[in-house]
Amino acid sequence: MNWLKRTLTGLGISAIILVGLVYVIWIPSEQEAPYQLIKTWGSKGDQNGQFNEPTGITVSGNRLFVSDSRNSRIQVFDLDGNFIHLFGIEGDASGQLLRPMNLASTADELFVADFFNDRIQVYGLDGVYRRSIGTPGSGEAEFNAPGGVAVADNGDVYVADFYNQRVQQLRADGSFVRQWGKTGQVGVLDGKLNYPTDVAIAVNGDLYIADGYNDRVLAYSEDGRLLNKWGGPFALNLFGPFNGWFATVTGIFTASNGDVFVADFYNDRIQKFTADGEFLTAFGVKSDGPSHSVIAVAVGEDGSVFVVDYNSNKIQKWHQQR
Repeated sequence: MNWLKRTLTGLGISAIILVGLVYVIWIPSEQEAPYQLIKTWGSKGDQNGQFNEPTGITVSGNRLFVSDSRNSRIQVFDLDGNFIHLFGIEGDASGQLLRPMNLASTADELFVADFFNDRIQVYGLDGVYRRSIGTPGSGEAEFNAPGGVAVADNGDVYVADFYNQRVQQLRADGSFVRQWGKTGQVGVLDGKLNYPTDVAIAVNGDLYIADGYNDRVLAYSEDGRLLNKWGGPFALNLFGPFNGWFATVTGIFTASNGDVFVADFYNDRIQKFTADGEFLTAFGVKSDGPSHSVIAVAVGEDGSVFVVDYNSNKIQKWHQQR
């Protein structure tokens, strides 16, 4: 009996030590001041300023662009949430949209991941259609439900090709450069992805991939080399609610200072990291009713963070407390 007690005691102490090590190594503490919710706007509907399952967001100067997904349109606001205009109607012709998803912008253009039309559509910031990139399929420069898009300074376009299980890099003219992930193959090892949802390009040219159902972020150098990955122990698709862990990554944004903001969908929050993946802070407000609120994120030049609340059909504006 004494032997059994000693054995059980030893196992208990070992378990406590193991849990402590896991906590220290894989559950980091906050390094920054929290963010405060400043305002929200929107409701469900099809009028100006209303949404039906908004899914994407980006900032260009003093304008905020939102994918109003089920309404098949893009709405434009100022940074205080005042409606400016909208564009796009449902359809598959040039300039028409079928479930627009994540967005990216340059100084004069907006790039829209046109999910059900299997293409990227490009508009002027005034909403005038300019061109399309890609066609349906699984070959080079073809897409099967693109969910996210990013644009590099040299004009290269990066696309999260959702059902093809890959991210493609294309030139501005749509010609193929390279891809990450293996076409049509799901996995967590051997360079595979698991339904990638979004992409972002840092100021230094590094690529960040929201590897959606693998619950992780992957970082690659401008020449395509894997630099880092994070999200739970060893970034091996172990999801959870802890700091630095994810439960489906649906959006990603890189700020001008290199910080990485990640939409952590089922955990109803935004997580913020350094460019190297060090956890900084997390924030979010669970939407009314069921979960699944935080789906996309963008950051303004003044540091304001804009979050798409998918379930409540709202946009949130956050400021960091000082």
